[in-house]
Amino acid sequence: MNSTVSLVQEKLITKNDFPSFSSGDTITVYYEIREGDKVRTQSFKGVVIQVRGSGESKTFTIRKMSGTVGVERIFPLNMPALNKIEVNKKGKVRQSRIYYFRDLRGKKARIKEV
Repeated sequence: MNSTVSLVQEKLITKNDFPSFSSGDTITVYYEIREGDKVRTQSFKGVVIQVRGSGESKTFTIRKMSGTVGVERIFPLNMPALNKIEVNKKGKVRQSRIYYFRDLRGKKARIKEV
């Protein structure tokens, strides 16, 4: 079963060269949005909460605050619509999945920069 999945992933998924990042980093993701026959590029800037998976099926979750509401978005690393990823800040966290970050507000929600 695993050999057929890896075979399909090798054939069909194109590899993108993005910078390395981990949880706690602040990144900006630029991706394409198709609306009818128009295509535009939109950005999503936030803190990486988790990086999950390995190889071609790797995904990462970004959280940003839009006003007073927290917005999270999960991106597959090899999504064809991803144009560019910029690492804005490298953060220092002690856990690889920082779910506790959802409950923090104000000054407690700051992450130390490396």
